[in-house]
Amino acid sequence: MCTILEKWEITETELTQIVKENPSLRGFMMGYIAEHKVRKEISSYKDISNIKKYDDHDRTHKGDISFIFNSKEYNIEVKSLQTNSVKHIQEETLEWSGKFQCDASDRRTVPLPSGRKIETTCLLVGEFDIVAVNLFAFGGEWKYAYAKNNDLPHPKYRKSLKGLLEEDMQYLIASTISITWPLSFPFTENLYDLL
Repeated sequence: MCTILEKWEITETELTQIVKENPSLRGFMMGYIAEHKVRKEISSYKDISNIKKYDDHDRTHKGDISFIFNSKEYNIEVKSLQTNSVKHIQEETLEWSGKFQCDASDRRTVPLPSGRKIETTCLLVGEFDIVAVNLFAFGGEWKYAYAKNNDLPHPKYRKSLKGLLEEDMQYLIASTISITWPLSFPFTENLYDLL
């Protein structure tokens, strides 16, 4: 079997240049590589089974990765840091800060527990179980921060958000979330802490 580079007849240097010149391509690639890497990490846990990735276009299954632990299915949504938000707080320390997008790729109509339906890109509380944030931009190492869905922050209410009521915010996850290294609540490096 030939590699994608052989099939497309480009060199590693050419691909590197193409990715460097196209930040949106870099973002797509980083996202899918992050999913692959976290699946690989999870597959090393002996008591986790049936790891799978749902089709990105399957709107009936929210989450990028699904697995079974103690006879329960868990869904993980994988996100990556926004490159332009990453800051090395102090050169001599390992302290970092950044943000990641935690929203849907498209606007859709969602039902809320209150019975109302709203149109939003926000993800819902309870729509998946755990977020895995790819922290590669914090120093160039493949590591992840995990957090429970229901521990993630809610959006701030703004009257300018068309059709949303203040009470709707409790059902939604903020679309941009800040994160630091070292990690602080609700984030942990240990997935088992959350299962």
